[in-house]
Amino acid sequence: MRTISTEEQERFGQLVKECPVCYVGMTIEDGSPYVIPMSFGYEKGVLYLHSAQEGSVISILEKNPKVCITFCTPPLLLWQHEEVACSYGMRADSALCYGKVAFEEEYDEKVRALNLIMQHYTERDFSYSTPAVNGVRIWKVAIEKLSIREFGAPSKNALRFRSSRVL
Repeated sequence: MRTISTEEQERFGQLVKECPVCYVGMTIEDGSPYVIPMSFGYEKGVLYLHSAQEGSVISILEKNPKVCITFCTPPLLLWQHEEVACSYGMRADSALCYGKVAFEEEYDEKVRALNLIMQHYTERDFSYSTPAVNGVRIWKVAIEKLSIREFGAPSKNALRFRSSRVL
């Protein structure tokens, strides 16, 4: 597996700043996909996520820790000719990350991960009670493979219709 370049890591870091959630895909025992939205934190090639200590997702990951995590910036609806349906399109940046979930058990590292997650949304640190930290499962995913794409790049004649959430 190739090393992710510093440029790719920086581009990915900028992309995820625009994303309120990520979508974590995993595989259940019969080979079916299982995808859930999650809040996250990111630092230097590592994604941090959190969940309950137990449950179906934890059971899935204990059997197969491989995940694919998808990010997509909020899409923009664009068009070239307002009356021509085929001239409409979406514009966004996306990323696919692959890695394996490792559960963080060390208390201080769990607090650090929780703060990274909260900083993504609030840009500040928090204090946590011992029961809260002990009651959460921290997922640590070192990104092994990364693919970043720009889709729907508009032609120079396209007009922006809406910059808020479309769906």
